[in-house]
Amino acid sequence: MPDGPPRPIRSQPLKCPECGSAKTWKDGLRYLSDGRSVQRYVCRLCGFRFSDSTADGNVKLNIAGQALESSNSGKNFAEGSVLNVDFSRDETVENTALSFSEDVGSHVNPFATIVGKELNALRHYNRERRVCGKENLPKNSASKAIALAEEKALSKKRAAGATLLPLDIKGKLVEFAWWLKKQGYKDSTITSKVKLLKILVQRGGKLGDPESVKEVIAKQNWSEGRKENAVDAFTSYLTFAGGEWDPPSYRRVDKLPFIPTEQELDALIAGCGPKMACFLQLLKETGMRAGEAWNLKWTDLDFEAGAVRVTPEKGSAPRLLRISAKCLSMLQALPRKGTLVFGGYPIRGFARGFQRTRKLLAKKLGNLRLLQISFHTFRHWKATVEYTKTKDILHVMKLLGHKNIKNTLIYTQLIDFKEDEWVCKAAENVEEARHLIEAGFEYVDTIDGAHLYRKRK
Repeated sequence: MPDGPPRPIRSQPLKCPECGSAKTWKDGLRYLSDGRSVQRYVCRLCGFRFSDSTADGNVKLNIAGQALESSNSGKNFAEGSVLNVDFSRDETVENTALSFSEDVGSHVNPFATIVGKELNALRHYNRERRVCGKENLPKNSASKAIALAEEKALSKKRAAGATLLPLDIKGKLVEFAWWLKKQGYKDSTITSKVKLLKILVQRGGKLGDPESVKEVIAKQNWSEGRKENAVDAFTSYLTFAGGEWDPPSYRRVDKLPFIPTEQELDALIAGCGPKMACFLQLLKETGMRAGEAWNLKWTDLDFEAGAVRVTPEKGSAPRLLRISAKCLSMLQALPRKGTLVFGGYPIRGFARGFQRTRKLLAKKLGNLRLLQISFHTFRHWKATVEYTKTKDILHVMKLLGHKNIKNTLIYTQLIDFKEDEWVCKAAENVEEARHLIEAGFEYVDTIDGAHLYRKRK
């Protein structure tokens, strides 16, 4: 139990200081430096979070059932009763604020929006008076400095409880998101732009002040590519709002993609559950994007021909890709709960599950390289291996669905495989050669009548 006096009893439901709704939920505790805890709440209507200290200023108190006499102490007081208030005669409550000499002055909490009118009726010149002094403190010794310090502390407590964006900014971002939707942007693009704007606002940027946004972007420890995305997001917002600015120049630094070994990909696939493993196996064999695989329908699969029809993303070309019998069997084992093979909900949650599994496997296998593998890494790997096998850039371009060959060049790294990274087999007849080709082996040479094949480990 926290130390200190009990809190005042509320005579009405707790209400949100932002919208006034009484539909509030408890949202954990906030622990103070002196060891006490403050209850936090969240409004179910507007989502505003606030602390118990803020809520205390928004309720009436049951004053101890004692008769109040008029008082006129004379000096510096206006004539007449200081306490010209008609308090209700509620039953006497023990351990109230009066009995502890706290929260009984006439000063009004500047953050309270629903305060009892009776307490607001107290005279202003009584704000520095104290009903009684605590131990070791003289009576009637409160100063303006103490009152200001108390108000400042309340302001900090309220700021700690209010963790969401103001309603007007949230409304602007909703309008901006709808404008992007009408302009034809994809949902993933809309989400990323709005998220970046929220981060800029939370870190001190003002949507109506381009210079403040420029300053916030410059201070962030982001990569050049992320800063470029932030500039692009705010430029889109100004286009929506009818504003202009001189955008800063950030140039994305091109990096070579990380290419894992096939054993690392297979280890990651083997450590995942059935659905995740099937998803990763499909990415490995086809090189399709994660979004293309996520939106795959059961009608896009041809189990007899062993092929999958890909509906493109990002303006790519549609394509028909072959998959192995292993991948087909994994797909057939999945439950059919709808028209989509994998999707039906946002891919973000699916990706977070993959990241958790990847982290556990990296620790279990003692291979931190696994942490660098993402969904898109499978596409990099497929393009690199395919180009190494065929040396045909147009074939890789068709496989990936690119319409511009410049995009394909990013994925075509040349890797000099060592001899111990290949498995070699020899075929004496057509039947053996057929089995090797179906297993993924490629023809190398013929020596002494034997056909040599190899496959990367």
